[in-house]
Amino acid sequence: MSAGKTCLATFSRTQCPLSRRPSAEGGEVRMGAFFAEGDHDRGGQNPPKSPFTKGGLQLSRFKKRDRGDFRTSLAVIQTLGYHALNPWVWAHKTQFLRGDQVMKTTTKLRQMIDSDSLTVAPFVLNAFHAKIAESVGFQAVYMTGAGTSAERGFPDVGLLTMTEMVSNAKYIAGAVDIPVICDADTGYGNPLNVRRTIREYEGAGVAGVHIEDQVFPKKCGFFAGKQVIPQEEAVQKIKAALDARSDPDFVVIARCDAYAVTGWEDTVERSHAYIEAGADLVFVDGIKSREDIENYARDMGSLPRMYNGDLANTKEMDALGYKVMICGSTIWLIYKQLKDSFTELMEEGAVNPERYGTRWDVAGLMGLDDIYELEQKYGVTEAPVV
Repeated sequence: MSAGKTCLATFSRTQCPLSRRPSAEGGEVRMGAFFAEGDHDRGGQNPPKSPFTKGGLQLSRFKKRDRGDFRTSLAVIQTLGYHALNPWVWAHKTQFLRGDQVMKTTTKLRQMIDSDSLTVAPFVLNAFHAKIAESVGFQAVYMTGAGTSAERGFPDVGLLTMTEMVSNAKYIAGAVDIPVICDADTGYGNPLNVRRTIREYEGAGVAGVHIEDQVFPKKCGFFAGKQVIPQEEAVQKIKAALDARSDPDFVVIARCDAYAVTGWEDTVERSHAYIEAGADLVFVDGIKSREDIENYARDMGSLPRMYNGDLANTKEMDALGYKVMICGSTIWLIYKQLKDSFTELMEEGAVNPERYGTRWDVAGLMGLDDIYELEQKYGVTEAPVV
């Protein structure tokens, strides 16, 4: 790229090599993904500026992404100040840049739901996974209760507290600029508990949650032994959730677990009641076949629907009119990949490098470039390179 030339690419951190990496000749190489010619040398005396830093931003505008959900200008970036593209310096972690406007992720999620296309949100267990999902282009992510429980060594049977769930949600929402949908289980009690639950999740910066109609403590929707509360009690919880939110765009999803307990007819009746109570989406859990998926679409009529599973692909779900699809297969993939790698290390003594990325891939995604720039800004003394 020649000096002064404008770059119109849309950046992700995975496209930006770290500022400092050890070179083969010793010392360090300072690199940036986009820089003016002649701006670098191996000794690091005249390092290039990263496109994520204030001084090195060479672009006049960002190219519009797939659905127009992250568009900004250099003037706005300069107004917002140093490292404006890094989500952890935003005054409010739930905002998008769009021209000279600021859009909350709650508003963005609501626009997705109101659109005619399907929103796909993969399961994420933590902020690390969420940043990976964002980097490959997903427009939303879903914080799974089952995954959050598994990360803490528990099965998904209601052993985690609201505080533990909200803590995880806060890290995830603070790490990405896309909407985060969260599992809020049963709301952790009666309608009064639901009110506090909504306020805590809203304060964590997430875009929406789902509240289910199971008895507290709950079980995973696919586990045996779960029970549901009476329909009217569930309706009151939904109303409490709606009353508690301070942001009218915060999305409240009613999850119905009645299918495996009281049958399909009750599930349809409950779903209509939950939407009539004001829920933004209905989420029937426990769908186990393609026939269930089709019945779900047919019998719910015009009700806005959310689906959890991988029994159909995203194009099929879009054609059936679903609004949101959350995909739990990512959890099982993590389990399989880690188990295979650990087994290989145990049996072979090493893991094939072709099976994994590098420390630089991870550190780059986590924002190490920003840390180096902040060290320069604040005069932090560097440790000698070994």
